[in-house]
Amino acid sequence: MRKTGVVVIGGDYQGLGIIRSLGRQGIPVYLLDSGVCIGVASKFTTRFFRCPSLEDESLFLEFLLSLAEEEKLNNWVVYPTDDETVRVLSINKRLLEKYYNIPTPDWAVSQILYNKKLTYKLGERINIDIPRTVYPKDIGEVSQIDLAFPVIVKPVSQGKFYKKTKKKALKARDKRELIEIYKKTEALLDNSEIMIQEVITGGPENLFSFCSLFKEGIPLAKLVARRSRQHPMDFGRASTFVETVDIPELEELGTKFLNAINYYGLSEVEFMWDPRDKRYKLLEINARTWGWHTLGGIAGVDFPLLLFKDLMGKEVRNNSFRKGVKWIRILTDAPLGFKEILKGKLMINDYLLSLKGEKEYAVWSLKDPLPFVMEFLLLPYLWKTRGF
Repeated sequence: MRKTGVVVIGGDYQGLGIIRSLGRQGIPVYLLDSGVCIGVASKFTTRFFRCPSLEDESLFLEFLLSLAEEEKLNNWVVYPTDDETVRVLSINKRLLEKYYNIPTPDWAVSQILYNKKLTYKLGERINIDIPRTVYPKDIGEVSQIDLAFPVIVKPVSQGKFYKKTKKKALKARDKRELIEIYKKTEALLDNSEIMIQEVITGGPENLFSFCSLFKEGIPLAKLVARRSRQHPMDFGRASTFVETVDIPELEELGTKFLNAINYYGLSEVEFMWDPRDKRYKLLEINARTWGWHTLGGIAGVDFPLLLFKDLMGKEVRNNSFRKGVKWIRILTDAPLGFKEILKGKLMINDYLLSLKGEKEYAVWSLKDPLPFVMEFLLLPYLWKTRGF
């Protein structure tokens, strides 16, 4: 009998982490990507397929269904690596489950996490703090908002906004700048998709995540981490340095939210500590693996593998993780650290000290070195296409 394998959609460093996690266990791994990716260079990738872009959803779905029939991928587990893929899998879950095993929640659940307006409304309803946020209907309401500056303008979901701006949010220091930014954002999005939010002071040093494999109201596996460096540092697109920490309150808050939507699967629940009222504020939730999920493996919680085991009917229960373990994406963290040192915001000794101890690198691996070599060679391409 043929082994049940997995299909990983997206071959950047996050997808590479899934490939390595499962491939090391002898599980067949098919990688799909519409562009150039480092995952194709991994020795743990069984086969690579260039798939259509998600910009043409119908063509992408047709490709997935044809692949399942041609390759006989019955019950293979599909792992998405970005929110747009989650959205497509979620909306089309019933169709895809005729062939694949889709752990992504159906759209009734996923849309609450995809749309931050829905996320925040639920958070408020179950008494989880959120940053002060307003949803103006037009420019007139923008001029009347009652938030202390600076503020950020951001979309309720990243999709179109990030593709066009390469940013997660735009910062306004005063009312005049806010109106200018809002007008530019109006040209990209419908007014109903725009929100304005207070800026919580403290930077990424106050950014935390509760990550879990969640099932039937409890985390079967979990960890909590501080994401103290990201690029850019203010409203980062991706973390560059992460460390596991022990904060039981975040476990309680994350569990409370996931339980409220009867969530199943892997997720990252993001919070920010607000020093003004000394409370954790909910930022967003990723209904998939997150960029630095491989930190779990070295901390004793291999999330992609644990999800696969649960889906295969094997017993999974891992309620502990090692604290003080670090994850570093060296190709972005090194230049970021250098920049912060030049600005006087980071001491050289503090940066070097942060690199000591037990750690996992995002891409580099002595046992699977080619993806790192490929990423290094691709730096000019990544810089041009993604603002790397």
